Amino acid sequence: MPSGPPAEPPEELTAPFAYEGVWRFTAPALESSVPQARHAVRDLLIRRRVPVAEETVDALLLIVSELVTNAVQHAALLSPEITVEVTVGAKRIRAAVEDDHPYRPKALQADEGDIGGRGLWLVKMLTAEAGGGCDVEHTASGGKAVWAELPLAPVAGGPTSPPPAR
Repeated sequence: MPSGPPAEPPEELTAPFAYEGVWRFTAPALESSVPQARHAVRDLLIRRRVPVAEETVDALLLIVSELVTNAVQHAALLSPEITVEVTVGAKRIRAAVEDDHPYRPKALQADEGDIGGRGLWLVKMLTAEAGGGCDVEHTASGGKAVWAELPLAPVAGGPTSPPPAR
């Protein structure tokens, strides 16, 4: 994980609500980056006081964990570093994990006895259930960005209410 929190955009680049913006940070493609990325995203939501329902935060953090885990497990050989990007708009929140591996993953529904293999399927189900979406895009560097977007269902109290601390 990088030293310090994700960089925040200059104030003049932020949208009408103070919580809107795009934040990117890099991490080594190591298993230890999974909980670090999850904590960095949660801390970002709290710091920026994003008005988001607890169940949306929970889904987003699970999605970030799954996307970072997939990048670590399947792309680390060609991508020793990954990038996590969080985009918060007035109505949507999007998390993307970018790596330098060109392979486009597929969401598989694994059998009950399988130890792994459900990560992208879970991301797909979570986003569909929330009314969001997910996909994979190729990057200019030849890698890919796997992203998921959820509706930003505000909590009672408006834009000044931060997500619950955990």
